[in-house]
Amino acid sequence: QVQLVESGGGLVQAGGSVRLSCAASGRTFSAYYMGWFRQAAGKEREFVAAVRWSTGSTYYADSVKGRFTISRDNAKNTVYLQMNSLKPEDTAIYYCNVAFNIATMRTPADFGSWGQGTQVTVSS
Repeated sequence: QVQLVESGGGLVQAGGSVRLSCAASGRTFSAYYMGWFRQAAGKEREFVAAVRWSTGSTYYADSVKGRFTISRDNAKNTVYLQMNSLKPEDTAIYYCNVAFNIATMRTPADFGSWGQGTQVTVSS
């Protein structure tokens, strides 16, 4: 079983940057995709970005392409989300999770459990 702990959120002004971290433990990750999701108040949870652990291939939602960068540190079993040029509409609770394929990563409703997430608030 995989344990995931998100951190790094906070309050930032529009145009600013934040880096989120997701520390994973409990299983080997070579067969996994790890990714970030977000849920704004009153909205459904949505896919943000993912990385294939074995190859480093990355995937992004259209809304964050060019602004967010996902990366991984194999030695630390940690995934990062560097968020630049933040907009008020990026305000949400950000969660990380793992899956065996990218199709599942792009479908948040398929996940059975979530961590507490980390709040990112972007002020205008």
